[in-house]
Amino acid sequence: MPFTFPADELLNFASELLKKADTPEETARLIAESLVASNLRGVDSHGLQLLPYYIGHIEAGNIRPRETGRVLSESGACLLYDGEQAFGQASAAVCCDHAVRLAGAHGIAIVIERNSNHYGAAAYWGQRMARSGMIGITMCNASPSVAPWQGKDGRFGTNPICVCVPGERVWLLDMATTAVALGKILNAKYSGKTEIPRGWAMDREGVPTTRTETALEGLLMPLGGYKGSGLMMMVEILCGVLSGGAMGREVGGIRDRSRPMQTSHVYLALDVARFLPLAEFDERMKRLIAEVKSSRPASGYDEVLVAGEPEWRIEEQRRREGIPLSEGVWAKLEAIAGKMGVPIPSRAGG
Repeated sequence: MPFTFPADELLNFASELLKKADTPEETARLIAESLVASNLRGVDSHGLQLLPYYIGHIEAGNIRPRETGRVLSESGACLLYDGEQAFGQASAAVCCDHAVRLAGAHGIAIVIERNSNHYGAAAYWGQRMARSGMIGITMCNASPSVAPWQGKDGRFGTNPICVCVPGERVWLLDMATTAVALGKILNAKYSGKTEIPRGWAMDREGVPTTRTETALEGLLMPLGGYKGSGLMMMVEILCGVLSGGAMGREVGGIRDRSRPMQTSHVYLALDVARFLPLAEFDERMKRLIAEVKSSRPASGYDEVLVAGEPEWRIEEQRRREGIPLSEGVWAKLEAIAGKMGVPIPSRAGG
């Protein structure tokens, strides 16, 4: 692709853009790392294409870049946190660290946050907890871009669920409860694709569509019909209802600058060592994965993959060859850089 950059160049570039938008250096670096990490894994929907939206929300006063939030209550293994409209990544880092601390003391911990913002890919935070020997689970609610099963009005967000186990690239599940994340359709738009696969989205009347623009004006498809709708509501209960924060149509959106996003997040940490020594857990996980992968591939496939494996392979390639950005995404980033006086990064191989 014509717009391909080394990861380090994009990391420094994103950090500088955020600092120009009144974001403290440490927070800017954290956000840039979370976005570039998604691009490296091939999850471009949660990569640098989000940066113009973040900066737009700072300019609108919806994100308070110098805040990190505060603890509202702590009781045993349970903690309630107010993000105070900080960057989602800034408060997420604090919440993950609280979850690890409490799980170390109690064996299990749950931290619930309200009044936050988009925190990037959930995988980044599941991995943060897993690096401390925890099974890290995180979820969040989002803007109501999905109709409930048998409905045609948006009531739920993509409401992702992420589970990551400790160990080096063992098993990492990060999935929206919709057929695809909204960012994937946005990425199609920025890549100049007028069509998307059937099953991704519906128009405003709840009729399936393959038109990219129609999908962006309409609704996302729930994952697995009524089952996905049930999972969305489960996440909404754990995030929006239990936190005392915004829920359903009260939640703002990353493309809507007219109001704060007010998302809620859940961080659940399970201390593996309370059940098994970490080395034994790792060995058992590898045995399970080997058993799964020993299945004969179905017609049309070369092998059986487990959660996290496709993304780790893409990451290895992109670390070697650079991160490709679509023409639409790069045009937006280049325009912001020009406005803020931030130098353009060097391209891969340049």
